[in-house]
Amino acid sequence: SYTGTWTSVWTEGLTSLDRYKGRCYHIEVGVGEENQYIAYVAYPLDLFEEGSVTNMFTSIVGNVFGFKALRALRLEDLRIPPSYSKTFQGPPHGIQVERDKLNKYGRPLLGCTIKPKLGLSAKNYGRAVYECLRGGLDFTKDDENVNTQP
Repeated sequence: SYTGTWTSVWTEGLTSLDRYKGRCYHIEVGVGEENQYIAYVAYPLDLFEEGSVTNMFTSIVGNVFGFKALRALRLEDLRIPPSYSKTFQGPPHGIQVERDKLNKYGRPLLGCTIKPKLGLSAKNYGRAVYECLRGGLDFTKDDENVNTQP
């Protein structure tokens, strides 16, 4: 991952970015394809907002997967220190509460995310949700970019 941009900008001088940089502490030659490696990278916990899985994953994998200089990239393992794990509150209730709300038992729940994730009016977003539920889905999930719909 990186701390801001692939290009040097003047605002980098306004803070010490070293504190937030990931550190590659080990590299192994991969088995199989030529030029394949396994890199072990550690990140400082100060980089992440406490209790936010979204912030953690965005910080670790968000932009680096779009880096065109990489032919391929895969996250194979993620280890979270107990001190950071303790900041997650967990879900407010379990699957049984969801099944009771939906009155759906004895089978997997089926849902989807509405696409496109940006640009739909509230009316058209609602229409898409209606059609999904009418077609048999149990729920739809808001995309992470959808917020504060009018």
